[in-house]
Amino acid sequence: MKFCLISSGSKGNCTYVQSKEAKILIDFGISKKRVLDAIKAYGVTSLDAIDNLLITHNHSDHIANIRYIPKDKWMIEFDNTKEELFDKQYITPLMPFKIKDMLITPLPLSHDSPSCVGFLIEADGERLCQITDTGYVPQKVLNLIKDCEYYVFESNHDTKMLYTSSRPIALIKRIHSDHGHMDNTSASYYLSNIIGSKTKEVYLAHLSEECNTPELAVSTFKKIYQEQTGNTINFYLACGSVTTPLYGGKDA
Repeated sequence: MKFCLISSGSKGNCTYVQSKEAKILIDFGISKKRVLDAIKAYGVTSLDAIDNLLITHNHSDHIANIRYIPKDKWMIEFDNTKEELFDKQYITPLMPFKIKDMLITPLPLSHDSPSCVGFLIEADGERLCQITDTGYVPQKVLNLIKDCEYYVFESNHDTKMLYTSSRPIALIKRIHSDHGHMDNTSASYYLSNIIGSKTKEVYLAHLSEECNTPELAVSTFKKIYQEQTGNTINFYLACGSVTTPLYGGKDA
């Protein structure tokens, strides 16, 4: 399995995942040009090659440009739309489905949208878990995502930076709630309990540009991971951004 975290953050989100047989996008909140520029590294030169678009939820930084993918390729949880557009394909949390050789399980999350899901993708003998835009991770999800080869996991903000920011207090409380975004500390504890011997790569994602830094997210994770596991980092660790694509996966 190969993948590219093309963009991750409040200015736009998009991930590309490729197996031996399938090519998919998760969200499309950035420009068509940026997507094509990123996936040409895999020899993909047209969006016509995309088998399906998986949609996590209906916030604009995730769906701003989904129009570039035909509606009959959209896969979205029914609660995310008020329209009964029957050319969409609807998905249900915790009910796996297949796209060619990919087995995909939508993961129920907790965010301030009608519904929000992450995805567990299994292909080529490996598993990729992507979880962003959630205030917490339910235990039933944690049980499913232990010891994946690859994690794309939200580490949105540093709590101190958030509460000392110039943001309105109502926004601060929304972000730091069960229906908001995970902070560095929470993300680090979750990851420390699910990372296993098979884990190869971890990408901290959806970092706030105002209330976090890559250095702080990484240092928080390393400290908590070593405290919780007694282990040193023996896997690739990086932070996603809204500017630079990150390429991951086997033989990437």
